[in-house]
Amino acid sequence: MPILESTYKPPFQFKNGFIATVYSGLVRKIKNFEQQRERIETRDYDFLDLDWSYSENKSDAVIILLHGLEGHAQRPYVTGTAKLFNENGVDAVCVNFRGCSGEDNRFYNSYHSGATDDLDDVVKHCVENKGYSKVYIKGISLGGNITLKYLGEDREIPEQVKSAIAISVPVYLNGSAKELHKLKNKAFAIRFKKHLVDKLKLKIIQFPDRISVMKINSIKTLRDFDEVYTSKAHGFEDALDYYEQSSSLQFLKNIKVPTLLINALNDSFLSSECFPVKEAKHNDNLYLEMPKFGGHVGFIQKGGIYYNERRALEFVKPE
Repeated sequence: MPILESTYKPPFQFKNGFIATVYSGLVRKIKNFEQQRERIETRDYDFLDLDWSYSENKSDAVIILLHGLEGHAQRPYVTGTAKLFNENGVDAVCVNFRGCSGEDNRFYNSYHSGATDDLDDVVKHCVENKGYSKVYIKGISLGGNITLKYLGEDREIPEQVKSAIAISVPVYLNGSAKELHKLKNKAFAIRFKKHLVDKLKLKIIQFPDRISVMKINSIKTLRDFDEVYTSKAHGFEDALDYYEQSSSLQFLKNIKVPTLLINALNDSFLSSECFPVKEAKHNDNLYLEMPKFGGHVGFIQKGGIYYNERRALEFVKPE
């Protein structure tokens, strides 16, 4: 599709990508919003905790929301979309990736940027067990990469999946990993690594033969974490192999469901490869919007509803 011209114009103080990113991640609150938790079993006998919210009237449509690295289903960038869709007649299910719901998952492996089977399980749960006839998917950051990869893989996508939205997506993981290790992102990298390492320490108790204190202490960077844990726990040779196989960039050409990708040009997490102009121009189902501002998931607007949330609702066009 032709590249979409963005109409996003942030308040002056949020034109700075760093400020927009930090405010959206640490300051924003979603009020008067409640969720109900459901636990489902995955195909490999682990579990996922799903947090549901509903429209006022019974709906045949649902939006599946996927959070980012070390997020969860109560993060404002997830619940903001859920609330907006609920107010417009669409139910919402916010997915907690494995180990992200407040309880560690059962196995040594957990979640990663290319793990799409869990999304497939949630989609089928919504269609086969819940009876929804219209399913939308919105993934943010890591969750956006999973969304795009899922849609472009060689798998059967249920016909009930009508459209998808992906926000602030590192579609080329190796490039984004390099960006995250630069000085401009040092504060973010330190925060991500701390959360990941703290959770990995829980695995020592249950899986002492798989990981050791010495190995964990060798993790100095996010790439080290992917070298020591992510790649080894999920069947990849090393961090680079994980990045190469899991990046959604190579799958974009195969997407057959109308999909909107919004990546801000001042998102410091994204490398140049994360703005897939060529892929969008050659796929009628891929709509690429590249606002000048927005940082990483920081599309702030007056009134409390973020630009990417409004665009998601416009793109889906619920009846």
